[in-house]
Order: sequence, then C-alpha cells, then structure tokens
Amino acid sequence: MRWGRRSGAVDLSVQVGSLRLPNPVMTASGTAGHGAELGAYLDLSALGAVVVKSLAAEPWPGNPPLRVHQTPAGMINSVGLQGPGVAAWLSDDLPKLLDAGARVVVSIWGRTVEEYRAAAEAVAAAPDDVMAVEVNLSCPNLSGHGIFAQSADDSAAVVAATAACGRPRWAKLTPMVTDLPAVARAVLDAGAEAVTVANTVPGMVIDVEARRPILGGRPGGVSGPAIRPIAVKAVYDCRAALPDAPIIGVGGVARGVDAVEMVMAGADAVQVGTATFADPRAPALVIDELAAWCRRHGVARLSDLKGTAHEH
Repeated sequence: MRWGRRSGAVDLSVQVGSLRLPNPVMTASGTAGHGAELGAYLDLSALGAVVVKSLAAEPWPGNPPLRVHQTPAGMINSVGLQGPGVAAWLSDDLPKLLDAGARVVVSIWGRTVEEYRAAAEAVAAAPDDVMAVEVNLSCPNLSGHGIFAQSADDSAAVVAATAACGRPRWAKLTPMVTDLPAVARAVLDAGAEAVTVANTVPGMVIDVEARRPILGGRPGGVSGPAIRPIAVKAVYDCRAALPDAPIIGVGGVARGVDAVEMVMAGADAVQVGTATFADPRAPALVIDELAAWCRRHGVARLSDLKGTAHEH
C-alpha cells in the first residue's frame, strides 16, 4: 500500500525561501539513505522533498560498528557520515530519485572549509532537479575540527565557501550553543537561504557489563521524540529573533501533531528522520495526519498556523 496523497481540501503548500513545496514534510538527512530506498514504502513524489544523506566530495567510510542503538525515546547513532562521494551519488543514486519524481535536496559536509567548498563545487554538476543544498554544519560524529555550527564565524565561513553549488543553501545547525539565533543570523548573512534546526544532540550509551561505550565511535547523536522539545525551542527562538527567516524544523517529528507544533513554533517546513526507522512510511503518514488535524480544527491553509505560538 502506498501512502501520502490524502491531503483533502487543506492547502499544505509552503514557501521555503525561493522554493515552493506542495507540503512541508521532508525526509531528514541521514535517515532515508542516499537514493530512493524509501520508494518501496511511500510515494516519494508526494513528499515536500527528499533530503539525502550527507555527502562529501570524496567517498568516506564512516565510523566503526556498532553505529546505531535504541534509546528509551528514540535512538543514538555514530554512523560518521559514510557516503559514496558526490560524483558516485550523481551517477548511481540521483537517477533513481528523479525517476521516482522526488524533489531532491542534497546534503553536503566536510572537515574543513576547503572540503565543504569541494563538495559544493562537485554538486554544481547536478541537474536543476536538485533544487537545494543543505550544508550540514552540525554532525556530532566526526573527530577533528568539531561542530562548525558551534561558532557563528566558522559557520559563516563554510556557507560563504559553498556558493559554487549554484542553488539555494540551507544551513543545518545544532541546538548545542548558547545563542542559536546568532549563529542562524550569521549563516543567513553569509548567503544561506534558510536554516534547518536542529541536528542531533551529543550523547553516549555505555554497556555496563562490558564497561565500555556501546557505539564504535563512542559518543553519538541522540534523536527521536526525546529531543523534540529541544528542537521546538530552537525553532521558536530562531523565529522570535528572525521573524522573516525561512526555518525548517527537525527533531522528533513522528506524527502530524508534531509537525503542527513545529509550525506553530515558527517552522516553514519540517523533516522526519528517526521515525522512519520504526516505520518507513512515517513521512507520508505525517502528511496525512497533518491534513487531518487541519480539517478537524478548521484550518484551510497550513501557512495560517505558522508562528501562532508567538501570539500568546
């Protein structure tokens, strides 16, 4: 059974910067693979967009196993941004997404500003069907520089260096900062068209019998319902400080009502990630539930809900 087309008369269309999407629900980078992996479970063309797993300019093996572990209200991962590199993705994975009719957003990463620049330059060869680039500034699962998004100056430098991709850029930020709106303002001033808030929260799980960290990378990123209140506050704070900024909310969205909460906090769109591990249909189900919520509450246009939590 294929899901995701029962939005009824509710207008779910949203504007994210210069892009118009038929609905606000996307996959979250890192949770839906590099290509059309979820296409067996839902209609990818029915989603607002498919955001693929982050890619570097060159192939990268990622972290040693164990990479994913269940937590009481979600999961923790230390995949370490394994990927085939941009060139291989363009030739092997992107065509399947385009054949499925998906609106595609590619996520890129690097360990240095120059590596980000190289990834952006490689993405420039993508067809126009790749409509945006999400610049992942906030993965907690890499050694070396640390999280770029914990510094407004470092984040701005990366965003400025990725202009060569030739399409709108969304900067993916971390909530683990003292002043998230300041970082968001810096990346927008540097050329980002939108901000994605927020990435996973650093954490660790220890095997008490073996007396060692469970994940091969030792620390990892916590995601799922446990971090949704953190993500909602991140969206709320950014909307309060930046009333006109395009904001994409991500973190623990698993149901339609979760998307409603993000939109009320100020998100223009949302991403669904960890929920797909429990049910790969989750992004499409969120669309259906979001439309049903709007119908029950007499909301004809989703855009009318944006930021309404700030009115009270």
